[in-house]
Amino acid sequence: MSGALRMLLILALMLVAPLALAADPLSIPAITLSNTPDGQQEYSVSLQILLIMTALSFIPAFVILMTSFTRIIIVFSILRQALGLQQTPSNQLLTGMALFLTMFIMAPVFDRVNQDALQPYLKEQMTAQQAIDKAQGPLKDFMLAQTRQSDLDLFMRLSKRTDIAGPDQVPLTILVPAFVTSELKTAFQIGFMIFIPFLIIDMVVASVLMAMGMMMLSPLIISLPFKIMLFVLVDGWALIMGTLASSFGGV
Repeated sequence: MSGALRMLLILALMLVAPLALAADPLSIPAITLSNTPDGQQEYSVSLQILLIMTALSFIPAFVILMTSFTRIIIVFSILRQALGLQQTPSNQLLTGMALFLTMFIMAPVFDRVNQDALQPYLKEQMTAQQAIDKAQGPLKDFMLAQTRQSDLDLFMRLSKRTDIAGPDQVPLTILVPAFVTSELKTAFQIGFMIFIPFLIIDMVVASVLMAMGMMMLSPLIISLPFKIMLFVLVDGWALIMGTLASSFGGV
């Protein structure tokens, strides 16, 4: 199993661990509960494997809602719409590009999770619960760096929680929706800036066609090659990739 996949598994594991740990371990004979010398509770390997297999179903939600994937895929979709291309690049290609760019941006976070949580757990230097707590730290730091304070305050008010002293104590149930809301705002702001030059080209072409009396000819058909030529001449893909990567400067 690759290191990136193992890191995704342990990060996704922390989403389902509270529910699974709350279940009655005596209801499944293969699951045992033992006390460690430091007074903490350790669950059997059978339960840990069960949690990992269950966490596999949460990996898509984790990738979409707790990483940079949301911002990237929205910007790519807006870019395709601004160019006037309906199916090029295809959805599969855009998703693949967004996924690998996400892995590139999230690499420092995954490295911290690997060093602080995954490797000590694999070496049996900490329990599963301790590894989950350690894994949350780098991920929460990343999301807090990208989350607007106004969005965080909104979900704090909605949750009616008064026992949270600071941002570092915000639970994932509050941080994740606040992070997604901020990512949507940022993605649409970037998309707006991308849309402007292509919109200007459409307006110029439409004005020229109207002045020539060619009102029956669709401006989109004429402006499409000009927009593609402009995008290629300015090395648009490199600019988009670089802008998206640099927009996560707090990583």
